[in-house]
Amino acid sequence: MPASDGAGPRAHLTFRQPDDWHVHLRDDAMLAFAASYTARQFARAIVMPNLVPPVTTVAAAEAYRERILAVLPEDCAFTPLMTAYLTDEIDPGEVEAGFRKGVFTACKLYPAGATTNSAAGVTDVRKIWPVLERMQTIGMPLLVHGEVVSPDIDVFDREAVFLETVLGPVLRDFPALKVVLEHITTEDSIRFVEAAGPTLAATITAHHLRIDRNAMFEGGLRPHAYCLPVAKRRHHREALRKAATSGHPRFFLGTDSAPHRKHEKESACGCAGIFSAPTALESYAQTFAEEGALDRLEAFASEFGPRFYGLPLNEGTVTLRREPQDLPEVMGDGDLRIVPFHAGETLSWRFAGRSGLP
Repeated sequence: MPASDGAGPRAHLTFRQPDDWHVHLRDDAMLAFAASYTARQFARAIVMPNLVPPVTTVAAAEAYRERILAVLPEDCAFTPLMTAYLTDEIDPGEVEAGFRKGVFTACKLYPAGATTNSAAGVTDVRKIWPVLERMQTIGMPLLVHGEVVSPDIDVFDREAVFLETVLGPVLRDFPALKVVLEHITTEDSIRFVEAAGPTLAATITAHHLRIDRNAMFEGGLRPHAYCLPVAKRRHHREALRKAATSGHPRFFLGTDSAPHRKHEKESACGCAGIFSAPTALESYAQTFAEEGALDRLEAFASEFGPRFYGLPLNEGTVTLRREPQDLPEVMGDGDLRIVPFHAGETLSWRFAGRSGLP
């Protein structure tokens, strides 16, 4: 069925330059490989701080930002927005200094052990109450990986339990704190955000709009569909598609693009993460077209995020063409071989470029 926005197929789509409000760029050789794909489509991106060691100081964030910019062309109009990795012992003064200096855009809460490189994360959210109080005072957003990590909780229930046991108390005790519940995967999170006040928003990935948990088991174990939070039942995916395309201003784009080497994904204890950056906008456009909502893609991708963060909208534009695009099975070579999202598939859209940028 041809992609349509409800008024017939479109040959192309031009809209305001978008931002990615959640991305993993990694470091070293992987950074050099991955960063250009994000910078190609997005003007800004919230960069995750879960390196080894994690980014917990202003100096570390400044150095990481310089490494990101160093692997991009000099004329590339891309701004990495740096984040601080919260630990049980992080200094509230360091967090505030980084925010006031314009180095830290936000802080990231990883429950210890929840995902890749999260071992240094927070073991009990009450231990960071002083940091959250300082962040609320200075207007600094908190970004949340919304899962509990108790082995007593089923992996498919961890997000829903987190809402009740962790996020609910945080919002109650810090009512003015801006919080982004990242990469939501459940109808529970959608309803939670809708019922909350204006200080809570959520990002939605391209891959959670297209896969459900069956994708991990079709014809065998499919490690390249494994991510954290894991994809859930089909009705949750359908609820996410409705939320993303609804025009609700507190749901916006965050890819959670997370590259891993092919052999690391296919190992006995494979890494969690889906590398969607090469065709992120095309994937979102395909979903919005299927939902008859292409006219709402610009707000989701380019407006709601910066408004929630209190940042200006971008001035440039991007254009997508509605034409078939075949995705390779593998990208890169040698030790740096990565299986991208939509590997081996044909997308209906193709990124045609960006314009109007300085």
